Amino acid sequence: MANVANQPNNGNWGTPLASNAQRLMLLGSGELGREVALEAMRLGIEVIAVDSYAHAPAMQVAHRSHVLNMLNGEALKHIVAKEKPDLIVPEVEALATDTLIALEHEGWTVIPTALATRLTMDREGIRRLAAEELGLPTSPYRFAATEAEYRDAIATIGLPCVVKPVMSSSGKGQSLVKTAPDIDKAWTYAFEAGRGKDQRVIVEGFVDFDTEITLLTVRSQPHLANAEAKTHFCPPIGHRQEDGDYRESWQPCPLNPTTLEKCQAIAKAITDALGGVGLFGVELFIAGDPSQEQTVYFSEVSPRPHDTGMVTMVSQNMSEFELHVRAIVGLPIGNIEQIRPGASAVILANAATDSPTFTGVAAALTVPDSKLRLFGKPRAHKNRRMGVALALGATIEEARSRATDCAHQVSVH
Repeated sequence: MANVANQPNNGNWGTPLASNAQRLMLLGSGELGREVALEAMRLGIEVIAVDSYAHAPAMQVAHRSHVLNMLNGEALKHIVAKEKPDLIVPEVEALATDTLIALEHEGWTVIPTALATRLTMDREGIRRLAAEELGLPTSPYRFAATEAEYRDAIATIGLPCVVKPVMSSSGKGQSLVKTAPDIDKAWTYAFEAGRGKDQRVIVEGFVDFDTEITLLTVRSQPHLANAEAKTHFCPPIGHRQEDGDYRESWQPCPLNPTTLEKCQAIAKAITDALGGVGLFGVELFIAGDPSQEQTVYFSEVSPRPHDTGMVTMVSQNMSEFELHVRAIVGLPIGNIEQIRPGASAVILANAATDSPTFTGVAAALTVPDSKLRLFGKPRAHKNRRMGVALALGATIEEARSRATDCAHQVSVH
């Protein structure tokens, strides 16, 4: 049974590594998990990092770590029973989500909830919830499990369209299908890159959008007398993607007030439906002239900090990681404030290696108001995200220019 003695309670907990410690278990220990671990440890929380490979970024700072196949439900149950975490915090898509639901039924706390984790890690579940149950505006879509179903879906949706595995991350397996010769390649790539047992794909109609944003949305319920659940929004984050993966982001992304209200209404609807507490990254497409009424489409939601939100480590008074930890342990959120316009730009490996080497770090930090975060991943492959450059500026344009200049100075060999 769950370790109910140490459930979050008015911000009172013990000391890490002691019997009265508040324990947080990360399921996934990459660069986002590392920042969550650091914020939790700043509040005196004991952190256990779990991932499928050794020496993952969060493992390098956690109190303890374990390597296991998180799609193996029995292995997952064993490690939870051994560590008795007060909070189970999924940080990756490749998880035995049915096991998380069973654990939650036994009394363990899954963030934000086990059902939310399952729905959001499966594009079919979240798309059906958003479009069919909540009536949110989305692109047209079809799902396919066989090549025949896939070709029927393409014929129904039409070209251009976007093909994705129902379960993947960081744009893996995603293709923009523009012409007939792209169809076979997209099918193969989606199956090769998909995660989990369910190798289905989603075929989406291409949205000719003008802006793509992430709206970081925080659901919190402080453990204080008469406190009610609240929803908080960070200033919108604009981002640019290549091959389905983010390359740079900036905050704020200017939106007219009416469009921002639409974005917040969609984000609140989907996060309320998912429930629980924590930070969600809600991805939205915006189409139309900003001087007129714009159309907002729901794209995806992550029930955890978002890669495009790494910009908040310089642009806000509280990063997305601090906000996530505050929310999940029941602490007040307070005021979320923009410091100055900020931007992030990723640092990618140029080849595969088991011993990555970084050059140009000193030169990178000559860029004004810049910072680097090198993730410490033990292995690299071509175009793997190995770090991020962060920068502030007097304007969004200046912040973006500084972040990209800083990132371009660093090479990964």
